[in-house]
Amino acid sequence: MKKLFLFTKDAKGPGYVPNNQIFAYASGLTGQNISYSYVSGWLRYFCINILHIDPKKVGYIFSASYVWDAINDPVVGAYVDRRKYKPYQKLRPYLLWCPPIIGVLIAAMFFNVNFPENGKIVYILLLYFAFDLIYSFQDVGLWGMIALSSPHSEERARVAQWVSIGAGAGGAIVGLFQQLRSMMTGAGLKDMTVFLIFGFVFGLGGELLSMNAYRIKELVATDPPQKESVWQSLAVIRHNPTLLLISFARLSQEFSPKVQNAYFFENCTHYRIGNTEISGQNAEFLYGLFGGIPGAAAQFFANKIAARIGGMKRILLISQSASILIRVITFFIGYNSIPKFIIMTLLISFVNLPGSLMDIAHRSLTSDSIDELELKTGLRTEGVSFSMQNFTSKMRSGAATLIEGILLDKLGYDSFRKEQGLPQSETFLKWQWPMFCLGPVVGAVLYLIIISFVKDNKDHRAEVERQLKERRAAGVSCSADQ
Repeated sequence: MKKLFLFTKDAKGPGYVPNNQIFAYASGLTGQNISYSYVSGWLRYFCINILHIDPKKVGYIFSASYVWDAINDPVVGAYVDRRKYKPYQKLRPYLLWCPPIIGVLIAAMFFNVNFPENGKIVYILLLYFAFDLIYSFQDVGLWGMIALSSPHSEERARVAQWVSIGAGAGGAIVGLFQQLRSMMTGAGLKDMTVFLIFGFVFGLGGELLSMNAYRIKELVATDPPQKESVWQSLAVIRHNPTLLLISFARLSQEFSPKVQNAYFFENCTHYRIGNTEISGQNAEFLYGLFGGIPGAAAQFFANKIAARIGGMKRILLISQSASILIRVITFFIGYNSIPKFIIMTLLISFVNLPGSLMDIAHRSLTSDSIDELELKTGLRTEGVSFSMQNFTSKMRSGAATLIEGILLDKLGYDSFRKEQGLPQSETFLKWQWPMFCLGPVVGAVLYLIIISFVKDNKDHRAEVERQLKERRAAGVSCSADQ
């Protein structure tokens, strides 16, 4: 009887990954992204609307903390590259011991501490700093495993595709939060209690699920780390233009005049179908659900799509070009009726088709660039290279938080009015639709300019793999069964 795809234990040859290991790895990324999506998507909102911390303070302080966190990530990555480790155990240990600690810290961040405003800020930031330091080690281990999962670029692309699907599933699960929150508060639970419950369910539960990733093996033999400082290890990335360009392009997307989607939906959308009312929270859930389905389905065909259109870089170019065009069209259609809401959701779902493949393309191109860097310098840099992914994510969060805090303050947002069920100011309401729909266009234009300089050549990748294979064959190999 033929084994099911996801649970197949046999690899198709040396250097290839059994499907059951890919499934375990992908489910681990699901867990990690459940916990991280809850923190990144809702902690700022929690601070402003549940703890009632001034939005401007949240913007300044969190943006500063994200910058510090971001600087910390490459240092962690360089340390991981230089740390002594057993053969084929460079990254796997971090997948086992980090998650439980991270989960407990996330749950603690969503307690309603009875402190003055500044005390609440200190409490959140202390927990966040501890969370981020340990999370950096886990994140480097999880994503760096793509580059160590196989010496074959096409196999790494397959691994990147499936773990990106797993990560996307984690984000989709957290996308249910608004709907669940609406149901639970409607049943009489306090909003504070709902956030705390999901601090445990999403935070701790997600991290425990992420421990599944420990089951994947490292299949790329790496030389013992050289005796050099962390700063020397960081300096190596200057020889990796692909990594640097992708990082700058991703960062540029956040330099857009926008705030979290929740502010638009909760304050500007309210629909009625017959006797049935659709609240802003339910509208956001439906928008995320139906707008994301096509993109989620497209992820299963990422490698075939890339091969058909000429490579991973083409995916990135098409994605942002489509985003610019469709968002401009959507803006002129509007949102303030059921038909317009449906059209808006359908149009954004078209943007999400190529947009959902961007992370797969980024990770695949980054993994290939690590091979090229090894050929140039003789060094494997999974740690510092994939820590740049976390570095860029934190810098993006810092930029987004700073911009959001300033915009909320300038537009006169009042969290107490929301709690009392009162409308926000006319100025605030007036700017929500332009920010929601056109704000991301600014970042998309910047991204296109930068990413156009990335090189993506199939023949060149094949030549790099051939030369590395010869070099490794001439060296001392270790047993991959350890």
